[in-house]
Amino acid sequence: MIRYEDWECVTKFEESVAQYAGSKYAVAMDCCTHSIFLCLQYLKFHDLLASDVIEVPKYTYISVPSMIVNAGLKIKFTDEKWVGRYQLKPTVIVDAAHRFTKDMYEPGTYYCLSFATKKRLKIGKGGMILTDDKDAVEWLQQARYVH
Repeated sequence: MIRYEDWECVTKFEESVAQYAGSKYAVAMDCCTHSIFLCLQYLKFHDLLASDVIEVPKYTYISVPSMIVNAGLKIKFTDEKWVGRYQLKPTVIVDAAHRFTKDMYEPGTYYCLSFATKKRLKIGKGGMILTDDKDAVEWLQQARYVH
């Protein structure tokens, strides 16, 4: 069972990352993969997807297309070359698993981060969703418990 004082640390961490990255909000997750999945689910649940086909670079982690399929969507692989981040088109989801820099947040996006041993913020395991969408934050905070 999570105690209130434990959760307070998570809230402070979210606030610190949001401030550093330049976003209004941050939602802590267990990994970037689940951040992407919940963002896809949020867009799908709120009928905000322009298409059920999501484009991603063919050279990405296997977990990204897996989450697209798990969300009930289709994949189109592209030849896009990327460094640090790329957008899951035509959505506003950004996979930034390899990026963690000051003021990196792009307004209007769901910017998904990874905190793993081989990533920039080496805290073992974790992830975060940066956004300026208060409604999404409330939905994502609830959804992270049941995914």
